[in-house]
Amino acid sequence: MQHEPLVKPPENRQRPENPSASPPGSLAGNPIERPRRSRWKMPLLALLFIGGAALLAFTGITGREESIAQLKNKSATRAIPTVAVSTPAVQPSIGLLDLPGRLDAYYQAALFARVSGYVASRNADIGTHVKTGDVLATIDAPDLDQQLSQAEYDLNNAKANAALAAVTNQRFQALLPNSYVTHQQADEKLADLESKNALVKSAQANVDRLKALTQYKSIVAPFDGIVTVRNTDVGNLINVGSSTGSEMFVVADVHKLRLYVNVPQVYVPMIPNGTIGVLTVPERPGKKYEAKVEASSGAVDVASGTTRMQLVVDNTAGELMPGAYASVHLTVGNKHDVLVIPASAVLFDKAGLRVATVGTDDKVLLKPITIGRDLGATIEVASGLAPEDRVIESVPDGIVDGDRVNIKERPNSSTAPSSSNGPTPPNKG
Repeated sequence: MQHEPLVKPPENRQRPENPSASPPGSLAGNPIERPRRSRWKMPLLALLFIGGAALLAFTGITGREESIAQLKNKSATRAIPTVAVSTPAVQPSIGLLDLPGRLDAYYQAALFARVSGYVASRNADIGTHVKTGDVLATIDAPDLDQQLSQAEYDLNNAKANAALAAVTNQRFQALLPNSYVTHQQADEKLADLESKNALVKSAQANVDRLKALTQYKSIVAPFDGIVTVRNTDVGNLINVGSSTGSEMFVVADVHKLRLYVNVPQVYVPMIPNGTIGVLTVPERPGKKYEAKVEASSGAVDVASGTTRMQLVVDNTAGELMPGAYASVHLTVGNKHDVLVIPASAVLFDKAGLRVATVGTDDKVLLKPITIGRDLGATIEVASGLAPEDRVIESVPDGIVDGDRVNIKERPNSSTAPSSSNGPTPPNKG
């Protein structure tokens, strides 16, 4: 059984009888070329699209690489630190040293009792000006008086026994040549005489000791001065040798005073004996007194790292008081020139003390230095720097030799040339 095809074959179309007649939409006498144009149009558009995309991609990549290169240059430029540099200031190594101190009397004596008893009289009080030998108080010591009387009686008894021994010995020595006594007896009498004489001397020494003690019943001033302490009064019991005993009086010579100050070790060689300082005290504002260095302990205290020095102050007018707080101003140093740099320019690490300098090629060179004096905001350099070195005033973190830096020059006020129109402004950097 045969099936008919679903699609019928196209019928034979007859050509138009008039071959010159043109189909609608075509030019007369020209055949239709529409299929050929469609074959070339699509590849051309694709090529144009691909070329434009490639050009756009190339332009974008090139622009991005240029941007990245510019960014790297800017980052490298900004990574170079900008620092302020200046040359070390050249100035004399002279400064003012302010030190606290304590005034003390040039001579001061604490007077204790040497005998036991009761205070019979008191002739001085605190603030009393006394002369050498003035009696400040007297002590009634009846026990001492009785001991002295007994010692005198013992001395008289020893003298009597010694006199009898002397007569007896003389007699025995006279009888010895005629053999009326033996040599043994004569020697015994001679030894007895020597023993009695020794007892006389012992008794005499005891009497002298007690008489010397009786002189201490009067408390006298050892020198001219002022009574600064009084710890007794009439009727008080005085016990010599008691562990709780204290001085009865303290006498101080205040016509001149001692001033004790603790000088840091680094300044000790700059303050020789004879150095003159200026003394001030808070209770007399505006007044200044001259103080002269008289002595030095010559040793450094381990705990404080200072040396104790003694200065002398004339106090004839009596305006200064012993025990008072005072401040002394000393001019230290010498007249030779030193190099001074800011304290912020000093580096301290495992390599020691160093400063960062900048060469002519704007590269960093770290130089080791030794410090002469630390003045707080500034440092005196003893060695390691030259006056023409350009020192970085504030060193950036992590800087090493050979690093490149940008320079911000700051002229030094001490070395900058002066202008004829007026003084050079101070360096505020």
